[in-house]
Amino acid sequence: MQASIRISGRRVSRLASAKLAVGRSSSRSLTLCAATGTKTNYPTGLGLLSGRHLTLPPTRVCGSRLYSSSATATASSAGADSAANTSSTVDLGDMIPMDRIRNIGIIAHVDHGKTTLVDCLLKQSGALSGSAAMQETRVMDSNALEKERGITILSKVTSLVYNGHRINIVDTPGHADFGGEVERILSMVDSVVLVVDATEGPMAQTKFVLTKALARGLTPLVVLNKVDRPTSRPDEVDSELLELFMALGASDEQTAYDLMYASAKEGWCSSDLGQVSTYVDAASKGQKASGTMSPLLDAIIARVPPPKGERSGAPFSMLVTQLEANSYLGKCALGRITSGTVRVGDRIRVLEPGTSNVKEEGKVTKLFLRSGVQQIEMAQAGAGDVVAISGVPTVSVNSTIAGLDVSQALEFIPVDPPTISVTFSVNDSPLAGREGSQLTSGMIRDRLRREAEINVALQVVDDGKSEALEVRGRGELQLSVLIETMRREGFELSVTPPRVLFKKNPENARQILEPFEEITIDVDHESSGVVIEKLTKRKGELKNFSDLADKARMVFHIPTRGLLGYASEFKNDTHGTGVMNHAFLRYDEYVGAFEKSRKASMVCMSLGTATSYALNTIEPRGRLFVRNSDEVYPGMVVGELSKDGNDLDVNPTKAKQLTNIRAAGKDETIRLTPVKSWTLEEVIAYVNPDEAIEVTPTQIRLRKQILDSTKRKQLSRRRVSDIDELLE
Repeated sequence: MQASIRISGRRVSRLASAKLAVGRSSSRSLTLCAATGTKTNYPTGLGLLSGRHLTLPPTRVCGSRLYSSSATATASSAGADSAANTSSTVDLGDMIPMDRIRNIGIIAHVDHGKTTLVDCLLKQSGALSGSAAMQETRVMDSNALEKERGITILSKVTSLVYNGHRINIVDTPGHADFGGEVERILSMVDSVVLVVDATEGPMAQTKFVLTKALARGLTPLVVLNKVDRPTSRPDEVDSELLELFMALGASDEQTAYDLMYASAKEGWCSSDLGQVSTYVDAASKGQKASGTMSPLLDAIIARVPPPKGERSGAPFSMLVTQLEANSYLGKCALGRITSGTVRVGDRIRVLEPGTSNVKEEGKVTKLFLRSGVQQIEMAQAGAGDVVAISGVPTVSVNSTIAGLDVSQALEFIPVDPPTISVTFSVNDSPLAGREGSQLTSGMIRDRLRREAEINVALQVVDDGKSEALEVRGRGELQLSVLIETMRREGFELSVTPPRVLFKKNPENARQILEPFEEITIDVDHESSGVVIEKLTKRKGELKNFSDLADKARMVFHIPTRGLLGYASEFKNDTHGTGVMNHAFLRYDEYVGAFEKSRKASMVCMSLGTATSYALNTIEPRGRLFVRNSDEVYPGMVVGELSKDGNDLDVNPTKAKQLTNIRAAGKDETIRLTPVKSWTLEEVIAYVNPDEAIEVTPTQIRLRKQILDSTKRKQLSRRRVSDIDELLE
């Protein structure tokens, strides 16, 4: 098929160091003249320019639509015809041809607008029509903790129908601690939409998720979100993205990503910067922009290849990437069908990952497809479909569900190893058992094992010698979300401070490796000095310093243990105006110890109720963690000393002695400094290595791991560091 191409517009970015001259068109108008004689105008993304000519791979025709497999060439109406008005004859419960299926993942850094973008696509496509979710925001964040914290914690799958195509969409978390959710969904999709804030540009998690997508051979479709902000800088962010793609070793095809400009909050998207200016001008005058998300949906249909696989004559097989709980059906396994077809009532088996051992045999009781926020029952599904299957209760993530004639498990994507760990044990304090209903080690063990089945980024280590279990994860936030979820379920726990997971160099048994992270910090210029000083003391290495609007942006490479406990210091040093993001970088050589930043503790030495009389005498020595009338016990940490040194035993339960001598003062006149309640993230970042966190459904307390002061002092002399223990 022959094609002649005409480009108009101006070049808005160029990377001088690129091997190829890379240009972007602001108007992005493209004309294709195919062998069919049809002449159509299309919006286009990035073209690879050789001299002054744009070259595209051969185009192909799918039905009546002409498009290219590696460059966007699609007709879109950005006017009054919205995506919601698009008619379709596709029945949600039908199995449709594979060439009309698109599987796409939405990836981005935290707060760059992924979930808002998915909301907009669902609403404009009509997937939420008639449901209460039509009036809600962030409908995909259904978890209670997600709604409270305003972040996406679990990846979720939904679908919509547009122009006769079914688009399966996977919304993923943006925080580095939940990167395992991003890694495991990449086997379900054929491309990704990379959402980048047009002001902030590529951040730490942007680099992480993009690295994983490029390694899978996926070609991203890039959306610059929030371009309607006065501080947006799309040209500069475009250049930064191109540099990032090339630094990560992207191929020529991957570097030729399509670029869209969007405002997910306002509900429009365009590939034309001139059209974007029109939308922004209309919004500044108080008018509603006429744009829709149709250009993005058109680009997905044209750019994303249909799924590969055989349906007829091939045995059924599906890799499980997620588990869902159903009140009536029990455990449901979600995944993308790799080959063959499956119907309700078919006999199936579960193959264990790695070994291919048959774990269970059963039959399909239900088949579900998620559309919007609803589950649609299906009679049959085939290769390329993303469905949930019930009928095999012992299935786990990364298992293979297949027909009875399949004996080989499908390959799964290994996730990056965890970098920190904490130890869960029963609450053995004197106040244990007063609030919770889940108290025993067996209950805790069963709950953690269930969590490890559905969350592949978590590892639960049970040595069998004690009732305590070691839980390994990606970061403090991931572990705090798990603890918060368990306390809301009625658990009482004792949790040790997070510690870094060291490992030996396989080539040199005497060399210790530790995890490093890349941290990106945006602060006011006057706060940059103290941030650099603090992170340098924690063995951080400054890699880049640049100006971003009225902020200073710094990029550090720092050991993971250097970040433990730093979040609260960072908030105080920047007066709450700084933004800090980090992502796992690599394992590298151990860089040595650094000085302790936290001061000693005030430890309670008596059981009872704290009194204002005693607290008034203790408060001058430091900062208090307890209030008047709070219950305390021996070994509980009730405050922090204002100077370095050893821990101080105090008695916060001491009451004023009654005498027959009239006193001039009264207890009511005592004014104590208000005590701020702990959040889980704060206490996890604050706790010392010899302390523990007591977690109940309503309380969070700090305590010593060993409550008896005499035993505590004896064991402190024999304490062995993690490094020495590993070398032994």
